[in-house]
Amino acid sequence: MTEPLRVLLADDQTLVRTGFRLILGADGIDVVAEATNGTEAVEAARRTRPDVVLMDVRMPEMDGLEATRRILTGAPGEPRVIILTTFDLDRYVYAALSAGASGFLLKDVTPEHLTAAVRTVRTGDALLAPAITRRLVERFTRRGGDTAALHRDLAALTPRELEVLGLLARGLSNAELATRLHLAEATVKTHVARILAKLGLRDRVQAVIVAYETGLVSAGAHEDAHESGEQM
Repeated sequence: MTEPLRVLLADDQTLVRTGFRLILGADGIDVVAEATNGTEAVEAARRTRPDVVLMDVRMPEMDGLEATRRILTGAPGEPRVIILTTFDLDRYVYAALSAGASGFLLKDVTPEHLTAAVRTVRTGDALLAPAITRRLVERFTRRGGDTAALHRDLAALTPRELEVLGLLARGLSNAELATRLHLAEATVKTHVARILAKLGLRDRVQAVIVAYETGLVSAGAHEDAHESGEQM
């Protein structure tokens, strides 16, 4: 029998944690620990080794961004982090994605979307609609500022991989990439996997960020972007 997913909830609002715990538990997902601030979240993650962390952005003592950075330090078996926020363009969300978070959810997420999100990121997918990713990247790469940039050298990529990365950053799914490039979808998946491996990236969200920050795709490049997807 497959072991249940193990989740850490980090949010300073008791009602939020209680509601999420009940929703996840009803779907067979175990909440192994709760934290009311970033410091507690880091300690709980190290102690319980959850599969997924649901991390609030704004918490006392240590915010969710710094907690995410500390949790995702490259240790074996590190969890996936989903950022919880009230605003879909919170400036901290972009920095958290750069730090390694696998996506974000608004706190008014439906129960069905919440449980699906936890299961999605655990399988290695990134939870973020391509159009939202692009809006975040375009807005905050223009500023420079206090973002945690993912600087990568694209010289390791083949011309085909550069092409795949550029289209991926514009929001195309694997199926759409396959159609555009006249390739089998399995071949596209192989290209994407190699891109992530060569650039040392966690998932497609970080790949999109790299594509913008290196100038491979420019802010304002809206063509081929699709608004419908909920995961990348």
